[in-house]
Amino acid sequence: MKEKKLRVTIDIYSGRENPVIEFSGKKLKELTERLSPVKRIKTEEMDLPPIPTLGYRGLIFEQKGKPVKDLPKIFRVASGTALGQTLSYKLADKNIEEFIFKKNSKELPPDTYDDEMHRIKQLHKYWKRWQIPKQIYPIRCSKCKCAPVYEPEWWNVATRQPRNNCYNYSTNYRTDTFAQPGKASGAMYSALTCDEVKRGALADELLEAAANDNKCPSKGHLVALVIWPGRDYHWYRKGKDGKWSHKPGQTAVTNLDNSGNVIVDPRHADRGGYTQFCTFMIVKHGHIRIQ
Repeated sequence: MKEKKLRVTIDIYSGRENPVIEFSGKKLKELTERLSPVKRIKTEEMDLPPIPTLGYRGLIFEQKGKPVKDLPKIFRVASGTALGQTLSYKLADKNIEEFIFKKNSKELPPDTYDDEMHRIKQLHKYWKRWQIPKQIYPIRCSKCKCAPVYEPEWWNVATRQPRNNCYNYSTNYRTDTFAQPGKASGAMYSALTCDEVKRGALADELLEAAANDNKCPSKGHLVALVIWPGRDYHWYRKGKDGKWSHKPGQTAVTNLDNSGNVIVDPRHADRGGYTQFCTFMIVKHGHIRIQ
């Protein structure tokens, strides 16, 4: 008989692979007690911000082996609420996310949880206003004739979305490998700095374009690199309509920033913890190879 296991993914990064922890035996028993439902939630009662943002987006639980009774096969926990296809509920332990971050994750510094929980609390305050256009004046963006069309529905399907990251999306290159800058050429970045990640991208044949100043190139399309210092990197791409879009890690493609604004210039967008704007670069179609 297969052993009961729960695989927990901390959904926090955009470029890098997310931290993963597996629970079994006595630790699984403690975890399932914390996950016990105390109140079922109906769809109309949910009060959670949208998922596609930069930074921490919740915990993804996947059952492996013999199923744990009363738990969905796959579900997400965010802000003390479990969200599954067949069951959504408030948890017995409303602090389970802190338990996972601080007691079980060796990769993430403890202060990451505090910083990200503060960000999420702020997001809770205003996320419903995302439905209201924030721009007072019409957005005017120059057309980019060689850039990809903004078609999130192509990326936001089960066969592509979880296997491709911000680098895949920005380069418009599906690999299903969560591609990393420089990996295909054997020159993957060695530190989470602007210089190192850009070096990896240059090895993949992206072109330096710091002087482009948000202007569309005559050939290829414009992308932008930003850094969450010491934690992760993220890429944006400029589309045919002249606006920017991005894919935060395993989550859906969006053209909104963390404040719900349409992205006109990634330098001035709400990027959460990705505070360092590095550079613009150019992707020439058919010239690059990523992995």
